[in-house]
Amino acid sequence: MPTAQSRWITIAALAALGILCLALRSDAIPTGRAHLSMRMKALPRRTLWVWERPEDLRAIDPATTAIAWLDQTVELGWDVVSVPRRQSFSYPAEAARIAVVRIEAPPGIKLDVAQQHQAVDLLLQSANQPGIAAFQVDFDATRSQRAFYASLLADLRRQMPASLPLSITALASWCSSDDWIADLPIDEAVPMLFRMEPDRIHARAGLPQFQIREPLCMGSVGVSTHEAWPDDMAGKRIYVFPDRGWHQDISLLTDRKLP
Repeated sequence: MPTAQSRWITIAALAALGILCLALRSDAIPTGRAHLSMRMKALPRRTLWVWERPEDLRAIDPATTAIAWLDQTVELGWDVVSVPRRQSFSYPAEAARIAVVRIEAPPGIKLDVAQQHQAVDLLLQSANQPGIAAFQVDFDATRSQRAFYASLLADLRRQMPASLPLSITALASWCSSDDWIADLPIDEAVPMLFRMEPDRIHARAGLPQFQIREPLCMGSVGVSTHEAWPDDMAGKRIYVFPDRGWHQDISLLTDRKLP
């Protein structure tokens, strides 16, 4: 007959074993943002933005290059309007694809919950497309629009496919001097280090206030074909915007060696 002391020892040992199993399980099967971020890292390091131009990208190497194409523009005004992509483009069937939705809202307009729900419904039309590797939102939210944007992203994340990574573009100041995106339910924020507007009106690029400090911004960078690229790009995912369209600028990538 086991004694009371031996029974307590057995219970304690089983409890410790249970805790150890839970720890091993959580390590073996990544979940949450860490798991999604690993999915982003599995994409090719170079991604070509395909904006509203007809493009032929069939010559790219899918092993090294992904595409992020503008699928629609959502305009937030008195009404919420979707402007679908009008220009066709072609690409290799094996290429990793990221659907992008641009959001535009006039400064000063009051944004409410009804507009948020309408916008999320439109975003989900792009995010639910079969075969995409990630989904990206492009919105230069002003200070007065940040609460709306944060709520929209939380609503979107809840309704998106659970395994689909969520990326956003970010003003350089969001990633450096202006700390407001740390708690957004996203897997990456791509600092836009070209055309620096509206940041350029405050200070020129290269000053200390544009040093990347936000962890969400440290894994990727957005650059353009005709502006200088930053030095600290080693190991990052590089998103490239074509200033004159890829039919003219694709040759410029030959001279742009990825660090």
